[in-house]
Amino acid sequence: MVAPDGEPLGILPIADAVARAAGYALDLVEVAPSADPPVCRIMDYGKFKYEKSKKAKEAKKKQHVMHLKEIKFHPKTDDHDFDFKLDHARKFLLKGDRVKATIVFRGREITHLDFGKQMLDRVDAVLADLAQIEMTAKMEGRNMISIYVPDRMKVKEYMRKHGIEEKKKTEAEETEVSPEVMERLHDTGGHSDEAERSED
Repeated sequence: MVAPDGEPLGILPIADAVARAAGYALDLVEVAPSADPPVCRIMDYGKFKYEKSKKAKEAKKKQHVMHLKEIKFHPKTDDHDFDFKLDHARKFLLKGDRVKATIVFRGREITHLDFGKQMLDRVDAVLADLAQIEMTAKMEGRNMISIYVPDRMKVKEYMRKHGIEEKKKTEAEETEVSPEVMERLHDTGGHSDEAERSED
């Protein structure tokens, strides 16, 4: 059993544990039901649930939303401009966004669709190590487009090879029992898994 301030109280009979919690005018919450014996903590369960919900909402806000980023070319786009735009496309994919490559045909260029297809084939090749083709070369009005979506495995491998550390998503802690306290409770088999209200 753990006190509100995190101080271990040792192994207590259920009745005594409930009485201790009542003395604090707080709840007795089971934080490690799979331990032998189970570990409980005296806390304000309502406040605990509120803070847990608040942290979960904050974590959800930080989740990445996939956007569709567009890069535009012309059939006669030079190599420098092509490389510059593909560099941006690769950055978008690494951030988890989809990429739309658009070939814009002006005037009589529309009679040379093969030039646009060749350029999109080049885009396919450059992005092959990071993406999957969601939509292959397709005409939309006077434009030819392809859409690429990040391939999670390819992106992960690329980041590993280039020493890029992925941002780790932090989740709300399931309990408020510190590692130090749990270590001190080790002799009782204490081990934090999840928090549930203790049952009588």
